[in-house]
Amino acid sequence: MDLHYITATEAIRQFEAGTLSPVDLLEASIERTDRTEPQVNAVTEQMIESARAAAKDSEARYRAGTARPLEGVPLMIKEEQPIEGMLAEDGSLLEKGNVAELTHPIVERIFNSGAVVHGRTTTPEFCCAPVTHTKLWGVTRNPHNPDMTCGGSSGGSGAALAAGSTILATGSDIGGSIRIPSSYCGVVGFKPPFGRVPGLPPFNSDTYCADGPMGRSVADVAALQNVIVGPWAGDAASLRPALLVSGESGSLVGLKIALSYTLGAFNPDPSVIANTRAFADALRAAGATVDEVDLPWTQDQLNSTAWAHFGQIMGSFIESIGEGDPAQLEQLMPYTRAFIHAASQGGDYVEGLVAESEFYRPLGDIHESYDALICPTIANTGMAADYPGTDTLEAFGDLMTLPFNVIGRVPVLAVPSGRAPNGVPTGVQIVGRTYDDATVFRIGAAVERELALWTTQEWWPAL
Repeated sequence: MDLHYITATEAIRQFEAGTLSPVDLLEASIERTDRTEPQVNAVTEQMIESARAAAKDSEARYRAGTARPLEGVPLMIKEEQPIEGMLAEDGSLLEKGNVAELTHPIVERIFNSGAVVHGRTTTPEFCCAPVTHTKLWGVTRNPHNPDMTCGGSSGGSGAALAAGSTILATGSDIGGSIRIPSSYCGVVGFKPPFGRVPGLPPFNSDTYCADGPMGRSVADVAALQNVIVGPWAGDAASLRPALLVSGESGSLVGLKIALSYTLGAFNPDPSVIANTRAFADALRAAGATVDEVDLPWTQDQLNSTAWAHFGQIMGSFIESIGEGDPAQLEQLMPYTRAFIHAASQGGDYVEGLVAESEFYRPLGDIHESYDALICPTIANTGMAADYPGTDTLEAFGDLMTLPFNVIGRVPVLAVPSGRAPNGVPTGVQIVGRTYDDATVFRIGAAVERELALWTTQEWWPAL
C-alpha cells in the first residue's frame, strides 16, 4: 500500500512501533496533495507550517510515551467547520474574505487529540448541493473518474481521502452530505444520530443535521468518532455520556438485518442493485440473517416532509445571508438560488413535524424485528462534476440518504459496495436503530473484512 493510502489505524500502530514517523507521513500527504490538486481541486487552503510543527511534536510525544488518541495522523477539516482566525467563506462570493471568530467544538477536540491538521476541504456554496463546485473555489472532481462529481456537500473531504491527500477528514450531513461523497469516492463515512456530536447554532438544534467523521476504513472512522463525540457546554442538545464505538471486526451470528433495494421511493441503477446484493451476501457470510423487506415511502411523501423542514431552517438561513438584496442574491450559485426557491415552497412546519413521525413509523416497525437496515446510498452511478443542480427535485431525487435525515436520530454508516461500469464507486448505508451506533460499526467492520474491497491498493485511483 502506498504510504499516502495507509489507514490511520495502521499509521498509529507504526508510530508506536517506531517504524514510521509522523513527520514522514505528513510529508507524504503534502507531496500527494501537490500532485493531485491540479486535477482534483479538493483543498481550499493548506496549513503546512503549523502542521509540520505539530508532526514534530507528535514524533516527540511517541518517544516520550505521551501520545494522544490520533497523535500524528494527518487530517483535513471541512471548510464549513470554522477555525478561529482562519477563513470561513462557505464557498460563497458573499462570504469571500470572511474570518471565523470561533472554533467549532469538534475541531478543538481534533487538535487536542494530536491529529495533524494540514488543510481545509471544499464544499458547495453553503453546503446546499450534492455536488461540489463554486464560483469561489471552482470544480472539485472525483479521483476515481475526474469527469464525475465527488458528491457534496463534504465533497472535498471525500475527494481528498480518495486521492490520498489526507488520512482522515471531517464532514457534516443535513441531507446526505457525508454519505453522498463517501459513496461516490469509495470511502467510509458516519452520520451520527442527532445530538451525538456537538455543533454550533443554528444547526446544532436541527434534527436533520450532524457533524461526523470520514476515512478509508471503518476502524479509522470509529477512531475519529470517538474523539469528536460527547457533550459540550455550548450545545444543550449534545448527549451525555459520550458513547464510544469500535471498528473491530467479528462475527455477525445472531444479527438480523433487513434489506431494501428501493426504500419504496427510488429506482436504483442495476449496478447499484447488483453491488448491494453482493454486500448482503457478504453479511450472510459473516453470519448474519438478511431478509428483504418493503417500505411504503414515496418520493412525494419524502419531498413534502423534507422541504417543509428545509423551508423553515436551512433555506431561510441561506437567504438571510443575502439580506434579501437582489444584487447580493444574484452572486449566489444557481443551485443555491434554486434551493432557496424550493425551500420557500415548503409546507407548514408543524404539519411537517407530524409528517416526520408518520414517515418514521414503517422503519420503526422494521427495527422492532431487525437489528439494522441496509440499502443503497445513492440510486445513480454518478453525476457530472459540474452538474448544475438547478432542478432541486431532480438533484435530490436519487439520494437515498435524505430519509435518514428526516429520521435524524438513527445512526448511519456509509461504506463502499463496489464499482459502477464508469469507474465511480457505489455504496451501502447501514441504518441502525435510534442511537444504536455500536451495531452499525459492528456490521460495517464485518463486511469490510468479508468484501475486502477498499482495503486493497487496487481500490484507490492511480492519479
